[in-house]
Amino acid sequence: MPETSHAVPRPIVVKLGGSLVSDPRLPALLGALARRGAPLVLVAGGGPLADGVRALQPRLSLSDTACHHMAILAMEQTTIAFADLAPDLMLADTPEAIAEAHAQGRAALWLPARMARAARELPESWDLTSDSLAAWLAAKLGAVRLTLVKSAPAPGPTPADWAASGLVDPLFPSFAAHVTGAVEIVTIDAMVTSAGRGSLAA
Repeated sequence: MPETSHAVPRPIVVKLGGSLVSDPRLPALLGALARRGAPLVLVAGGGPLADGVRALQPRLSLSDTACHHMAILAMEQTTIAFADLAPDLMLADTPEAIAEAHAQGRAALWLPARMARAARELPESWDLTSDSLAAWLAAKLGAVRLTLVKSAPAPGPTPADWAASGLVDPLFPSFAAHVTGAVEIVTIDAMVTSAGRGSLAA
């Protein structure tokens, strides 16, 4: 387990895309990030569970409001699965709980339901995905960096380029604009390499 540090730097938010659920390297990556410890804050995508909500909406004529909350709960379930794969990650559902994890030298794994379902500023729309939620959290925490881990590389240098290509949701550029630190996309190949070297420096 990471050593406790009394001087924890500003958080680094790492969003792990839902597509990574099917990648056999995911458990090893989660373990490497857990060993890195503070100041990492990991955000899980909804993955197949969120896809299930999308599929269910037209069948039951569900409202966007219901699906918004169901998709956040899908992220919550994926988060619990990630915690099962890497028990040294510390589940945290508030900024205070994240700070407590970091005070113990541990990486925090964000449970989104408590904060995100109560946030009235978040649109209840499929235009908002876990990528924008990760940016929203990074802004809330004053993160020094937001890293989105994707299966595909970034198609350009800016969040607007990423949204135009469909790699992130349409609302992501506006949420990313509120992040005070750097915003980047890296592939899982690059993240596996950097996590193994311990080079997620801000």
